[in-house]
Amino acid sequence: MDRLKLMALDEEDLSVVSAYLQDAVFKVGDMSWKGQGGVLTVELNRFVWEAGDKRRDRNKDWERLRTVLAVKRATGVKSRGFDRSKPDEVLSLLAVRFQAGDEEPAGTLELVLSGEASILLDVECIEVQLTDVSGSWGTDFKPRHPLT
Repeated sequence: MDRLKLMALDEEDLSVVSAYLQDAVFKVGDMSWKGQGGVLTVELNRFVWEAGDKRRDRNKDWERLRTVLAVKRATGVKSRGFDRSKPDEVLSLLAVRFQAGDEEPAGTLELVLSGEASILLDVECIEVQLTDVSGSWGTDFKPRHPLT
């Protein structure tokens, strides 16, 4: 399987990145904020939705792999619904959204997490990069969500 390297510069691009990141998991300690450079980096284990029947590990039903999400041109970051002082707490990413501000292209980029948690970034514009950094490994579990 080829490793992904995606760049989002508008809301349409961001929806593609969001789809690939749905149900990715990471620990609080896997986040890094560089305020001076305006970059939030998150190392995640993403579910390989695109593998389908082309998975490498035929003994497992599904796959995950390590990927890095970089949100650039951020001027501030806030979090809610989890304790940043607990580096081993595991978070599950559901979606990445953008809300335009009063002065476009600036706005708020939201990493929507399970349990009503989120990470909110004030950004000058959408500039998001997703890069796979490892091969995949098998997992027995496919994420499921209750229908509402």
